[in-house]
Amino acid sequence: MSTKILVVDDEADLELLIKQKFRRKIREGVYEFMFAGNGKEALTKIDENPDIEIVLCDINMPIMDGLTLLAKIPEHNTILKAVVVSAYGDMNNIRTAMNRGAFDFVMKPVDFSDLEITIEKTIRQVEQVRETIQAIQENNILKMYVDETVINFMARPEFENTLMASETVEATVVFFDICGFTAISEKMPAVQVVNLLNTYFDQMVKEIIAQGGYVDKFMGDAVMAVFRGSHHIDRAIDAALAVRQQIQTNQQEESEGVLFQPSVSTGINTGEMVSGNIGSISLKRLDYTVIGDTVNVAQRLQAIAKPNQIVISEQTYERIKESFQCERVGDVNLKNKSNAVTIYEVLA
Repeated sequence: MSTKILVVDDEADLELLIKQKFRRKIREGVYEFMFAGNGKEALTKIDENPDIEIVLCDINMPIMDGLTLLAKIPEHNTILKAVVVSAYGDMNNIRTAMNRGAFDFVMKPVDFSDLEITIEKTIRQVEQVRETIQAIQENNILKMYVDETVINFMARPEFENTLMASETVEATVVFFDICGFTAISEKMPAVQVVNLLNTYFDQMVKEIIAQGGYVDKFMGDAVMAVFRGSHHIDRAIDAALAVRQQIQTNQQEESEGVLFQPSVSTGINTGEMVSGNIGSISLKRLDYTVIGDTVNVAQRLQAIAKPNQIVISEQTYERIKESFQCERVGDVNLKNKSNAVTIYEVLA
């Protein structure tokens, strides 16, 4: 891919010289030159060609001089770099140019070997800036999908060596499921389904984050959240109550004559679980998550919860009964559990 360079100079013979001296690289597609006669014309070309990477500009020009152009370039393109090519090489002009953002300064009459070296150096600088911006953007995107704990872990030097490491942690897991959403999604256009689901998820996530939890994963129309640290059980239940309240405030949706009032069923369990990267390292497909019986029970509690019901195990109830109003539901049989489990509903 060629580097696009804008030459800004009111001397017509410079355009001819540029084309002659760099004809081979122009022919090979290494450089692509554009030309402007003054700063105002240059800004127009910069706006029309956002892929311009380098500006070579004179100082003394009509309408808009080079120093004024230097000051205005960042308003139009923050990435490109400018090199001043001028016969006015006194220290005052050089310092003014540098203070206004010039990357380098080349004196006239132009030594084209020196100019080419300067261009190559400037290209490398632009590439570094682009890579930095890309890294920042990718990091911001990563934060949308990955918990901050994982990002900090990945930043550690020993990350690759400890990729498959795991630890046992004490935490609370919450499973939320939007009740009846599968049925209504069969009668709605796909775009409307996605937008509606994302709206509900966004409301739920805000309440989870507000209580210091993080979203482990989205599963269809369900959300798995994990709470760690001090008072993790209390914060998890506070989040569940807030999510239920928030989802209930949504307006009733109608599609194909079918009415849908969103509600959420919730299962909560607390205890020890294994935290780490689960997946295939050979495929480079890993999921930083928590697993174990505590997690499995939380999911099964959610599966038996009714709309707008928050279900917890008896073990969890014993730890929070003085802080929350709960009601005994009874004994239920959960998958892969040999004995019946006593469950409670959190009311308030």
